[in-house]
Amino acid sequence: MSFEVKNLIKSYGSKVVVDNLSFRLDEPGVYALLGSNGAGKTTSIRVILGMLQYDSGEILWDGKPMNVSERNIGYLAEERGLYPKYSLLDQLLYFAELKNVPKEKAMERIHYWSNRLQLDEYIFPPKPVKGQKKPKSNRADQLSKGNQQKVQLMAALVSDPEILILDEPLSGLDPVNADLFKSVIHEEMEKNKYIIMSSHQMSTIEEFTSNLTILNRGKVVLQGNLDEIKKGYGRINLIVKCDNDISDYIEQAGLPIVEKLPSEYHLRVTGEEQAGEFLKLLIDKKASVVKFELREPSLHEIFVEKVSAANAAMGEEAKADEE
Repeated sequence: MSFEVKNLIKSYGSKVVVDNLSFRLDEPGVYALLGSNGAGKTTSIRVILGMLQYDSGEILWDGKPMNVSERNIGYLAEERGLYPKYSLLDQLLYFAELKNVPKEKAMERIHYWSNRLQLDEYIFPPKPVKGQKKPKSNRADQLSKGNQQKVQLMAALVSDPEILILDEPLSGLDPVNADLFKSVIHEEMEKNKYIIMSSHQMSTIEEFTSNLTILNRGKVVLQGNLDEIKKGYGRINLIVKCDNDISDYIEQAGLPIVEKLPSEYHLRVTGEEQAGEFLKLLIDKKASVVKFELREPSLHEIFVEKVSAANAAMGEEAKADEE
C-alpha cells in the first residue's frame, strides 16, 4: 500500500496557496510537512481530507484516486473541534458512529484511550455512593485546553484509522503531556499506520520522521530524507567550551560565530579539516578545552536557512518586477 500527493495546486482567486506539492509514503511511517505560518501546510491537509477542493493534481491511495469516504482516516486538527456543551462520552461515541464503529467496539476503544491518556476521571467518573445520582461524563468546556486536546486525539483514534493526520499535535501542551502524546504517536507507528504530521517543533519532527517537505508560501523549498539532507551539508557546526577566554583565538582562526552563550561558542566551519586546525590552535595556546563537538546542522537550522533564502529570493523577484 502507498499514499501519494501528486502535483497538487490550490488557489484562492489569483493567490496560489499550494503550488505543485508532491510527496509519497511508500510504507507505513511518519511524513512531515513543515513551514512557517501561512506556508500552506493546513490547506494541504484539508485538501487531502476532502474538506477543500483543489485546482489540479492527484491524491492517490495504492496508485488509485483516493476516496476519502472509503478510507479510515483519523484527523487531529490544529483548531480544536469539540462541542463545548455536550458530554465527552457522547461526543466520542458520535465520532465513532460517523466512522461506522459498532458501539461495543467504540466503548472498548474509548475505555482504552481514556485510561492511556489519563482522562478516566472526566469521561468515566467514579461510581457514586449509595443514594447519590450517577455522575455524568464531563462536558468539553469543563476541561483544560490540554485535556480537551487529549479528547480530540481520542476522537481521531477511536476508529483505529489506517491513515492518521496530525496538525500541530503538541501545540500548547506542557512537557508531561507532550511526552504522553509522543508515546501515543510511537504506539501508532508500531501499528504500521500511515501518519502525516505538521509541526513547528523541529526537535519533535526529528524524533519521528525520516522524510519531509518544507513549504514556504505554498512552494516546496526542501524535500527528501532528513539524514541525506544533513549529510549533504556535512559536519559544519562546531561547539566549543573552554575554561578560559578563547575569543582572540576564534578571531585568529577567522571562524564565524553563529551564537555566543555564557559558557560556550557555536561556530561555523567548512568541515573536519578546519575544525581540526582550530583544535590544534587551542592546544598550542594551552586552552583548557572542556567541550569540542563537530556536528551536522539541526533541522531547525536547515529550516531557518531554507525559508530565509526563499524569502530573500522572492523579495529580489518582487523588487525586479517593480523596476
